[in-house]
Amino acid sequence: MDSLIHSLRDITIRRISVSGMDNNVYLLTAKASGVQLLIDAADELPAIQAMLVESAADTTATPKLALIATTHQHWDHVRALPELVAATGAKTSAGMDDAAALPVPVDVLLEHGDVGNFEGFDITAVHLRGHTPGSIAYVYQDPDGPAHIFSGDSLFPGGVGNTQNDPARFTSLLDDVTERLFNAYPDDTVVHPGHGKPTTLGAERPQLQEWRERGW
Repeated sequence: MDSLIHSLRDITIRRISVSGMDNNVYLLTAKASGVQLLIDAADELPAIQAMLVESAADTTATPKLALIATTHQHWDHVRALPELVAATGAKTSAGMDDAAALPVPVDVLLEHGDVGNFEGFDITAVHLRGHTPGSIAYVYQDPDGPAHIFSGDSLFPGGVGNTQNDPARFTSLLDDVTERLFNAYPDDTVVHPGHGKPTTLGAERPQLQEWRERGW
């Protein structure tokens, strides 16, 4: 299975889908240093380990998984997290307000605007409140191309994430997605959601008012 979806100037991005819930697991590898960031160790440890093996082709260095980042606390996004931490010794990160619910200790507690500096790339944390209290989108800005947003379950093609028909949570999430993603990044920005297929901010932007009016 070829998991490579983007080969950018400084990094590669790989994705696999795991479990019957079609959870996406993403792997960013710095081409020069081999340093890696994995986003959402959702399930199926052997499939994740196979992607890590495949990624050796993405760098001239020895790959090293430096951090396992979690977008949010929901169980379907963390089922392989304890096993992957045990197998790799990698550090973990999650949003400040979701970290206590994760099945492993969280090494890096993230707040809005925090920047992670890896050898070869940076990642910005964007706090999106509503799907869960501490949901984090991870943003990579390609120096030679569009930004890439790993949005977890906060933004999908066709709408924001599930807020259980709670009007306050829905408004909070749509406000954050509007202000912190759509107002902050241009139309060519690629959105990599927690489930299903990618989209762009440009493809979704015309629907923002429709989403607000329908309430989900």
